[in-house]
Amino acid sequence: MLPWILLTIVALGVLLFGEATARPRLGWIAKPLASVGFLGAAVANGAFETAYGNAVFLALAWSFLGDVLLIPRDSRPAFTFGLISFVVAHLGYLVAFRVLGMDGVWLALTAVGLLVPAALAFRWLRPHLPRGMTGPVVVYIVVITAMVAGSVATWPTVRAPVVLLAAVLFYLSDLAVARQRFVAPGVVNRAVGLPLYYAAQLLFVWTATPPG
Repeated sequence: MLPWILLTIVALGVLLFGEATARPRLGWIAKPLASVGFLGAAVANGAFETAYGNAVFLALAWSFLGDVLLIPRDSRPAFTFGLISFVVAHLGYLVAFRVLGMDGVWLALTAVGLLVPAALAFRWLRPHLPRGMTGPVVVYIVVITAMVAGSVATWPTVRAPVVLLAAVLFYLSDLAVARQRFVAPGVVNRAVGLPLYYAAQLLFVWTATPPG
């Protein structure tokens, strides 16, 4: 698994270098390679050996597709399909959490608690959303909120803090993506969001055997 993890880390470094030096073309090579790294790491970690691991790999595969679709910076169709890909990825993680076992009470209470940050995120983004994007963004916020709630709901069953941490890091990385796309574009968004995102995916990979 280590060579694949190193591939993700090195490719992420190249990707961040390209962002910092205004060389976006590096992203067309480095970003897919970084994402191939987490796919390879999942296979090497036995993702196909359990139902949970298969669900995690499905989520990673859709994330890979989303990563590629988000490379173009001025293509709204690519961004929209990338958004859809990540919605499916989050649903894949929810399936994985269902396999682990989610406590219904924990799920409901966490979902209610997460309504506050979800509402704040939408209020923050709403004035900046172009026509036609309000609906997709609302759906995305609902799905990623459900994903985080699902990760918390696994705690009574498996008590795997890595799963919770991965879900939270993914959530935070998506806030950076939203800020970049809709609010205040800048290198800092990618400098923060990309490491959070790849850390989240590698943590999910780490659990693919699964956690216990």
